[in-house]
Amino acid sequence: MTPTQAAPAFFLAVVVILAVCRLVGALAVKIGQPPVVGEMVSGVLLGPSLLGLVLPGVQAALFPDTVRMLLYLGGQIGLVIYMFGAGYEFRVGTIKGSVKSVVSVSAAGTVVPLVLGVGVSVLGASWVGILKPGVSPAVSAAFVGVAIAITAFPMLARIITERGLGRTRFGSLALACGALDDVLAWVLLAVVLGMHAGSTGPVVTAVGGGVLFALLIWLVVRRVLAKTMASPRLSDDHRLLVTAVLLFASAWFTDVIGLYAVFGAFVLGIAFPRGEASDAVIAKFMPIGRIVFLPLFFTYSGLNTRFALLADPSLLAYAVVVVVVAVIGKLGASWGAARLAGEPQPIALRVGVLVNARGLMQLIALNVGLQAGIVSPALFTVLVLVALVTTIMTAPLLSWLDRRDARRYAGQELPEFLLSAQPARS
Repeated sequence: MTPTQAAPAFFLAVVVILAVCRLVGALAVKIGQPPVVGEMVSGVLLGPSLLGLVLPGVQAALFPDTVRMLLYLGGQIGLVIYMFGAGYEFRVGTIKGSVKSVVSVSAAGTVVPLVLGVGVSVLGASWVGILKPGVSPAVSAAFVGVAIAITAFPMLARIITERGLGRTRFGSLALACGALDDVLAWVLLAVVLGMHAGSTGPVVTAVGGGVLFALLIWLVVRRVLAKTMASPRLSDDHRLLVTAVLLFASAWFTDVIGLYAVFGAFVLGIAFPRGEASDAVIAKFMPIGRIVFLPLFFTYSGLNTRFALLADPSLLAYAVVVVVVAVIGKLGASWGAARLAGEPQPIALRVGVLVNARGLMQLIALNVGLQAGIVSPALFTVLVLVALVTTIMTAPLLSWLDRRDARRYAGQELPEFLLSAQPARS
């Protein structure tokens, strides 16, 4: 396609995506799911798993390769803006006394699923032959472990925000644990890619670049932003421009070093000064990213998902095993670590449920592995199912925990730790 041909095709695709996402999102809300789950499912419905199966000509006309590339770029804009807002909402002070819990949960929630993932990879190699020919079994096993260890950090942040949990103790803990989980997972993914390529370059780049980025944000960018927001000579539009430049520069840098753009955006959001001027910038910046561009990201990932392979009974049975192992490894390990760190049972359970969601961060990692030639189509399909199931189960489990605790303390004064675990009401 030429640029003049791609533009109208892109606009039409966006119209279809936004309409379907709004419709499916509304249906998701009616059955107790957050809208973000509807957007994720919408991508699957618009992809080869449904639309491509029923109306392949329509699917191919709506989403040719050129349009998919534009959807990816638009989705990245939405994701970066949204994660910047999530970082701004995140309050470091809420976990100052919880460093032990965050480190414990993140360590357990990464190491245990990683080990179990290696185990199910070995099982799958002998059971259904999920390994890709020509790829080292060690590399494949390590990749599966990393994929299962990942948390859906952007989706986790959106679920927490949409349910009004951002200022609760367990919401803040889960967000902090999810961020640390994914930093560790992406570093480990760089290690796996280095193993596959026979080079340590990706690991050194990710770790060294991450440290450099954190220092630049803390020592330089934070002060520039503070002066920008405090200057009476600058209008809100000028402040928005400076913010946008620094945001996309942060996203670029962390993407280049292999830690993915969302982490640059989230870290900048944390460092962003608080105040009326900052609130005005956020109010201008966030709506268009969240409402228009973010659904493009979820849809793009769904367009690359195929479920036809699950028609094989052996592969379907193996997929069920992997889902169960993934839930036990992530939810179970995170809950156990939180309890050992001294967190009350209601908070520990909710943290475990939240970080168990894999969502599209896992899909992103899977696409990286697919492009690197590590992942077979069968393995890709199984791990996509893990991402969907663990994300869809999050909202119902949280609602069930809220109802259970409400019944347990009916007619009594709620303990302080349980009050901190109740969702904020708008």
